[in-house]
Amino acid sequence: MPEKPPLLLEQIEIGPMGNFAYFLGDKKTGEIAVVDPAWDADFILNEAGRKKLTLKAVLLTHGHFDHTNAIDGLLKTKDIPVYISEGEAEFQTPDCPNLKKIKDHEMIKIGNIEIRCLHTPGHTPGCQCFLAEGNLLTGDTLFIDSIGRCDLPEGDVKAMYHSLYNVIMKLPDTTVIYPGHQYGPVSSATLGEQKKTNPYLQCRSFEEFSA
Repeated sequence: MPEKPPLLLEQIEIGPMGNFAYFLGDKKTGEIAVVDPAWDADFILNEAGRKKLTLKAVLLTHGHFDHTNAIDGLLKTKDIPVYISEGEAEFQTPDCPNLKKIKDHEMIKIGNIEIRCLHTPGHTPGCQCFLAEGNLLTGDTLFIDSIGRCDLPEGDVKAMYHSLYNVIMKLPDTTVIYPGHQYGPVSSATLGEQKKTNPYLQCRSFEEFSA
C-alpha cells in the first residue's frame, strides 16, 4: 500500500476568549489551511512564514466573529479561498472575497492531505467539523467535557443532539478531538475518552440531553 502523506496539525491558542486556531495540512509539501483564524492575522502569517509553511486556504467551522475576525487581515496579503458550510446563516457568513460554500462530506485537499467536512449544526446552522487522518477539529460543536451553546441566535438543541449522537459519536473511539476553545482540562482528547468524561455524550435520550 502507498504510504500516507504526513499530516501537519498545529493547535494555536489565540485571543482573549481562549480560541484555538489551527494549521492543518501536508507536512511534506508545507502547504496548509488555517482553521478559524481570529484576533491576530499578523501573528498567524508570521507563524506560517517562520515555519516555512504555505497558506493555501481558510477553513471555517462556523461564522461567529471570534472564529473569523482575522480573515480580512489574511486576505490583504493572501489570495486564497475561504471555505464555509453552505448551511451557515447569512448573517453569520463573513462578507469576504473568495468565499466558497461547501457541502456535507465534501473533501478539501491541501497538499496531499484530504480533509472531510462534516456538517454538525446546533451551535449555528452551518457548524461543521473537519476530519483528517483520524483527527476531528470540532469548532464550537464539541469541547473537551462540554459542548457549544445552543441558546444563541439560530442555535438548535435538537440539531446539536443529532450532530453529537448521529455524526460525531459514530466515528471511531480513537478519533482525536481538537476543539475551538480551551475550555476543558486538556487541549485535546480521544472520542473514547470523551464518551467517559463528557456528560453531554452520556445521555440516553434527547429528553435527557435537553433537560
